[in-house]
Amino acid sequence: MPVTDVTHDLDALTLTITAEFAAPVERIWQVYADPRQLEKVWGPPSYPATVVEHDFTPGGRVNYFMTSPEGEKFAGYWRITAVDEPRSFSFEDGFADMDFTPNPEMPVSTNVYTFTERDGRTRATYVGTYETAEGLQKVLDMGMIEGSRAAINQIDEFIAS
Repeated sequence: MPVTDVTHDLDALTLTITAEFAAPVERIWQVYADPRQLEKVWGPPSYPATVVEHDFTPGGRVNYFMTSPEGEKFAGYWRITAVDEPRSFSFEDGFADMDFTPNPEMPVSTNVYTFTERDGRTRATYVGTYETAEGLQKVLDMGMIEGSRAAINQIDEFIAS
């Protein structure tokens, strides 16, 4: 399984996931830079993602929704803040209604995804920082760790196919 470590720190307001993939950095980068590939791995297997908009440039947005096994749709967005292809990108990640208007009652995280080469493999570090401990706890209670682990663990199989 690609995920090697998951830690959360309510004092530092962070959720950090570390993973290692059996592919070079450039290949892992493409998973995030291509909306059709991102759809295959952004949601956990039981909540597949549909990417509606994908402007992967600073100031751009990625709008998406996930569909539950019962057919319910849950929307979210990224607001891209920095891109250093293929090494890292940063974005604000939030919940939205189905017209992709941010939901102010849900937490927003500031994220930095970093990819480094290690012996032909990629080590990925995903760090999400929340505005409050309550916001971080809310997403933890919603199953963020389990959902993120399930989503990230799909990447090796996807890129091998």
